[in-house]
Parts: sequence; C-alpha cells; structure tokens
Amino acid sequence: MAQFTSLTSRVVALPVNDIDTDQIIPARFLKATDKKGMGDHLFADWRYNSEGSPKSDFILNRKESQGAQILLAGDNFGCGSSREHAPWALTGFGFRAVISTSFADIFRNNALKNGLLPIIVDEATHKMLFDLIEEVPNAELSMDLATQTLSFPHGSVTFPIDAFNKTCLLNGVDELGYIMGFEKDIAAFEAGSS
Repeated sequence: MAQFTSLTSRVVALPVNDIDTDQIIPARFLKATDKKGMGDHLFADWRYNSEGSPKSDFILNRKESQGAQILLAGDNFGCGSSREHAPWALTGFGFRAVISTSFADIFRNNALKNGLLPIIVDEATHKMLFDLIEEVPNAELSMDLATQTLSFPHGSVTFPIDAFNKTCLLNGVDELGYIMGFEKDIAAFEAGSS
C-alpha cells in the first residue's frame, strides 16, 4: 500500500449525494482480481457513452480534472454494496483522498485498506469547499495526516481517523504488513512458549 503522509492537490468537485459503489465501479467490472486498469472504469456509466466514447461534459473527462488527487463528493459517499474495487478504481484514476460529510462504513474501511484517505468534514465546511472550487476551480487543498488537518486558502479544519488506520497509512502498510512488523516479537514469543 502506498504511504500517505501529506498531500497538496487540485480538487475534482462532484456534488452528488448518495453515490453508491455500483456508480463508482459498475458490477460488470468486478470480475477483475487485479487493480491494474481499474481507474479506466471509474464512474464508467457516467464517463462514457454506450459505444465507449468519453462524455465531454462529465467532470473527470475535462482537461482541468487531469492530475487532481482529491475528490470532493456529496454526502453519503460509497453507499451500497461492498466492493473493494471501488477504492481500486478511485486510486487507479489517481485520487489519494475523498472528502465528504459521511461515508458508508464498508467503503470507508476498504478505502483505508487501499491507501485512499476518506476525510469527513462538517456540512458548513463541505459547502464552503464546493463554493471555493466553483469560484476558484484551480484552488488547491492540503492535508496532513500526522496532524489530521485539511487546509484551504483561508483556513483549516481537523478531520477524524482512528489511530490504527492512521498508523497504517503513515507507514504505508496494510493490516498484514502491520502485523509483519512484529515478526521478531512473534517469533520470540513462540520460541519462549514451546
């Protein structure tokens, strides 16, 4: 898993509430067991016409969205069915963080396990961020995981994250990688208990 310490990036604003995992990555792409290429299918039904050509009016197909690593989404992002492919598609496209007022629990957990930082902000901050991106489309936001701070041109807020997932992201390890960090301690314990 990619290490996450801090990030400064432009933002893609997608002001749609209740975006479910089937919209993030349609079910027909769930046969894949490899993360490679998943970014091409992110929001596939919204991004592409039926014959496969890109829809020029969809935000991710616009030139100004290319290279942005932060997605500013509506409320209740990632609801619906459990599928790890959703964060695979988001990270495959290049996103490292998603900002919303709330996330579905399963999506949030899958995101954290795949190096995608879900940032929860209050409704007033959420509205202010959408207003900011509308007024200044190239505005950049910064986030620092160690201090749990999201910064914008005229201020900052803190965001919640549990200590275990924070440690894993800061060290670039998943749950198994975290446990493997105690391999010597485990071996010593096992040697002493025989």
